[in-house]
Amino acid sequence: MWRRFKWPVLLALLTVVTVAFRQPVEKYFDIAKSLDIFTTLFKEVNAYYVDDVDPQKLIRKGIDGMLQSLDPYTDYIPESEIESFRITTTGQYGGIGALIGVVNKKTVVTHPYRSFPAFKSGIRVGDEIISVNGKNMQGKSTTDISAMLKGQPRSEVEITVKRRGNKEDLTFKIKREKISISNVPYYNLVDPEIGYIKLDDFTPGASREVADALTELKEKGAKKIILDLRDNPGGLLHEAVNIVSLFIPKGMEVVSTKGKVEEWNKKYNTLNNPLDTEIPMVVLTSGGSASASEIVAGALQDYDRAVLVGEKTFGKGLVQTTRPLSYNAQLKVTTAKYYIPSGRCIQALDYAHRKEDGTVEKFADSLKMEFKTKNGRKVFNGAGLDPDVEIQNDLLGPVAEALANSGLIFEYASEFCAANPTQPDLKTFKLTDAQYQQFADWVKAQKFQYTTQLERSTKELVDAARKEKFYPELEAELNSLRNKIEANKSHDLLRFKAEIADMLEEQIAFHYALTQGQAEVSIARDREIQEAKKVLNDPLLYKKTLEPQEWH
Repeated sequence: MWRRFKWPVLLALLTVVTVAFRQPVEKYFDIAKSLDIFTTLFKEVNAYYVDDVDPQKLIRKGIDGMLQSLDPYTDYIPESEIESFRITTTGQYGGIGALIGVVNKKTVVTHPYRSFPAFKSGIRVGDEIISVNGKNMQGKSTTDISAMLKGQPRSEVEITVKRRGNKEDLTFKIKREKISISNVPYYNLVDPEIGYIKLDDFTPGASREVADALTELKEKGAKKIILDLRDNPGGLLHEAVNIVSLFIPKGMEVVSTKGKVEEWNKKYNTLNNPLDTEIPMVVLTSGGSASASEIVAGALQDYDRAVLVGEKTFGKGLVQTTRPLSYNAQLKVTTAKYYIPSGRCIQALDYAHRKEDGTVEKFADSLKMEFKTKNGRKVFNGAGLDPDVEIQNDLLGPVAEALANSGLIFEYASEFCAANPTQPDLKTFKLTDAQYQQFADWVKAQKFQYTTQLERSTKELVDAARKEKFYPELEAELNSLRNKIEANKSHDLLRFKAEIADMLEEQIAFHYALTQGQAEVSIARDREIQEAKKVLNDPLLYKKTLEPQEWH
């Protein structure tokens, strides 16, 4: 048989075999060579650099720099950060059940979860943490304070807080518990026949919580469902698969993963009998809906099982796996891309092909491919999920955004609740003109300042005029422009009253009644929820939305 090969063909085959054999050998040599260079370089820097260096910090910067060249999801987790990582992925820890944050240089309680020790003991939103176990916490970082608040379940911690409206500080002795944060912070009927479920995370138990909420809502009369995945960053893949399993038949593919290690390539099918394969559904999405959220929304879109309403999703089509390292450290590494039932991968950023300056671009439109849903609707890869009904939310005015970022909205909500301790009917709650004016006067008294984009652009124009020696000729016009901008800006609290009042009312409602209160105020004015109700209450519109576009 060998004699049948002509010499050129035989030579080509031998070349291919030789190259195939050499490639892994050369790669292993490159790895060994690079590690040797890095080790010797580190030794030389450590021995001869003019100042003392911290070896651990130097190595950590090297590791972080290396991983940053890959993607933002591949992370090194040293032993000291394992506990925080575990809390993030499981939503469980030992503590008092409260989030803390810094508002205007004060560490305050931003969310005491209703069913956990902090809230049960009397801690409330806005309480400023003064001391923990007798140790002064003022000036301490939130990381340090959080570490003091966490501990073994059934152990006791003493917390002293300052509360607006109280002359004396308040001290609470709280017994820690095992804290497991709910993935579904709110669900209720938003219409006599429409149930609403807000899913914030995909930590263990997410699918069970969605199933329980769905069952209870149906018992209350829900015949249609809104599943809210807005700003849900994702989490555990198997929880996403189990949530999809609630709505499509057993044995159907939800997602597949493909990576470099072939034995890790998997298909994930629905394993359980569904709760309801017929109930009309809308899934709400936003630019913050990512990863597991996109698996759920994408699978339901691909099977034409739900109408997607809202904004284009983030576009994270990558899967991470945790690998053990020496000294109890771990590596969270991207091992695969995932593909939803239509066959598309919705990864938006092409980390494999960075530009020379290190920046990453989105996949070009010319590289995007067309796929089809079960009903034959056109969908595309490479850029997140496109909603079936797009809602473009208006950007906040500069003064509203600045107020939110400054913490003044949060602070005034604390002031308002202290001055008005009796909770109003939140379903009809609205600030009066006089109450809003009190807020505006309070903001001015805080010497609130902010810079608009127009002001920044004007400053750049002035700087350019000075640099190019035109300023003397343009000085009068530029000063007039700056004065007009400043005059208009002085009226911003009134001009943007509607959106500022909405933010303030929702924050006040949260101070009074946490997530439940905020939902009662916000749902009636939520554009995506109102659009979802419109789609669900019009059977013909719902049906047409799930049909191929050429049928419309």
